[in-house]
Amino acid sequence: MSEHTTLSKPGNPPHESGGPIKSVSVISTGTGEGHREHVYGSRKPALWWIFFGRQWVSLPINVYVIEHSDGLVLFDTGQDRAVVTDPDYWPAGLTGLIFRHLFKFHIGPDDTLTRQLEIAGYSVADVRKAVFSHLHSDHIGGIREILHADLVVSSEAWEHMLGPHSERHAVFRRDIDLPGAKWQRISFQPTDDPSIAPFTHAFDLMGDGSMVMLPTPGHLPGSLSMLVRRDGAPPLLLVGDLCYGLELLEHCQLPGTGDKKELRASFAKVLALKERMPDLVILPAHDPEAAEALRGALPRAWAQVQTDRGSIARENHENSTR
Repeated sequence: MSEHTTLSKPGNPPHESGGPIKSVSVISTGTGEGHREHVYGSRKPALWWIFFGRQWVSLPINVYVIEHSDGLVLFDTGQDRAVVTDPDYWPAGLTGLIFRHLFKFHIGPDDTLTRQLEIAGYSVADVRKAVFSHLHSDHIGGIREILHADLVVSSEAWEHMLGPHSERHAVFRRDIDLPGAKWQRISFQPTDDPSIAPFTHAFDLMGDGSMVMLPTPGHLPGSLSMLVRRDGAPPLLLVGDLCYGLELLEHCQLPGTGDKKELRASFAKVLALKERMPDLVILPAHDPEAAEALRGALPRAWAQVQTDRGSIARENHENSTR
């Protein structure tokens, strides 16, 4: 490995998008409710609002689906439905008690990763890679359904999972380090690419510059974002749980959990990248407006392809349930 990594620019294979990225869409594996203080931040002690907070915010559990010329790539995999069907899903003791008060999940039978991909017009067998922004349960829930795929995570996030207190942070090795899982632990490399400044480290997922992983710690150790660069369309930045909405990021309003110092630093880098790329579309993992934001960021030809695919998939889904 050279001392500095030079990121490739997207190429131009012969397909409808004019580059390696054919389309980007979003699916949801249900919804979760979090305390208002969790989403918007609070000066109150966390244990106070976890047990006594009464205001809840409903958030989708989004999975981003990226069609690349070399195969389907997911950014996160949603929440396992076991959280609403298995009474022993959360650990025993105080840790489990906290998580039962921290979240409320609403996940129906059709809200599995496999079924949501089918409804969107894809097969789970087509998934080549899944990139994980971090290893919280509502981001790794589809692992069992894609054991054939490469599972990509930062080395820092993996080491945090192996630590003695990871369960306190809702990182459960039992659901992550599964037999047969093809984990790829990546280390961010120094880069001199001026287009992604102020980020000085990155990882080029496909080797063509179309999907670039960037370190954005704060929510959890090793948390990452992914820059998706498309020919003829605005770039996208998938930021996981760095924030829960674009307006919160723009106003530097930190969420109620995480390392505040690291969150501020990551916020600043993302906002600086946005200044460098004015048309950059920032997409948090739980953004209710994600689908609309993606539609607004699509050239007309892409939008028609996505609309046609979605209409066909919905018609097939409706026919199968009659």
